[in-house]
Amino acid sequence: MAKRMGGAVVVVTGASSGVGRACARAFGTRGARVALIARNEDGLKAADDEIRRAGGTAMVLPLDVADAAAVEEAAARVEAEWGRIDVWVNCAMATVFAPVKDTTPDEYRRVTEVTYLGYVHGTLAALKRMLPRDEGTIVQIGSALAYRSIPLQSAYCAAKAAIRGFTDSLRSELIHDGSHVKLTMVQLPAVNTPQSIRQRNKLDRQAQPVPPLFSPESIAELVVRAAEHPLREMLIGRPTFQAVWAQKLVPGLLDLYLGKYGYESQLIDQPNRQHGDILCETLPGDPGAHGPYRDREQGPDLLMRLTGRPVVRTGLMGAAAAAIGAAAAAAWRR
Repeated sequence: MAKRMGGAVVVVTGASSGVGRACARAFGTRGARVALIARNEDGLKAADDEIRRAGGTAMVLPLDVADAAAVEEAAARVEAEWGRIDVWVNCAMATVFAPVKDTTPDEYRRVTEVTYLGYVHGTLAALKRMLPRDEGTIVQIGSALAYRSIPLQSAYCAAKAAIRGFTDSLRSELIHDGSHVKLTMVQLPAVNTPQSIRQRNKLDRQAQPVPPLFSPESIAELVVRAAEHPLREMLIGRPTFQAVWAQKLVPGLLDLYLGKYGYESQLIDQPNRQHGDILCETLPGDPGAHGPYRDREQGPDLLMRLTGRPVVRTGLMGAAAAAIGAAAAAAWRR
């Protein structure tokens, strides 16, 4: 695949809102042909319009990624109309915000079908087109929570951890086969997306991602970079580095810290006024890329700006890891 996105064929799942929406727009504005997959047709049509107004080309493919046959059919249509698939970005997700004891087996099943198996279905469809050509890139949108689970998000954390395990197995197999298909996983920090007010929230207060919150566009820029220059894995932003390395170094201390502070950091002092959620059925209207906390979101931090510069990044990562124990201990004493 050419390093430039102009003319590339890109498939983005979860393209109707949040990070997926921002990624679709970022690829489209660079001249890629973008196939848009999600359940929400209003959001997909709005994304299609954004890309076309920017001079790009888009294809709307409304479907549920939990349906493997529908994903395969969509991939076949993209290949038939545009000749190939260069980049496949798995980003679709659904989740339940609730303690484990208040989450039902059916809710766990549904989150797993969308947030984990949806990635499996997308990856299989992409491989079917990429392996015969011996080229292409699959980008898995992950999370710091793939490494460090937090309270109230057990279904989502488990799905993200499963994606990481699946991706590591596939990567080894591609190496064994001598394949030139590239595979990268991008682990994200908290992002201000509509998820916080559209997920199934079973608590009595409105949810928020754990601050600091980053803009969807700042993440999308790095996803494009991951597609152009695929690394094994990209840890995006200082919070992700801290979470991953703290889990490696002081997991027990994190258990205690999250047990004490993990609930409040994900809630705001407003009642939960949601009317419906997107777990099993989508909601009408265009959700857009941004969530309700625009006044608190930020652009790329220093580590995000340095992503792709391994020597500098590694040095900063070591310094951040060295400071984690002291910072966590100080926080625990507060």
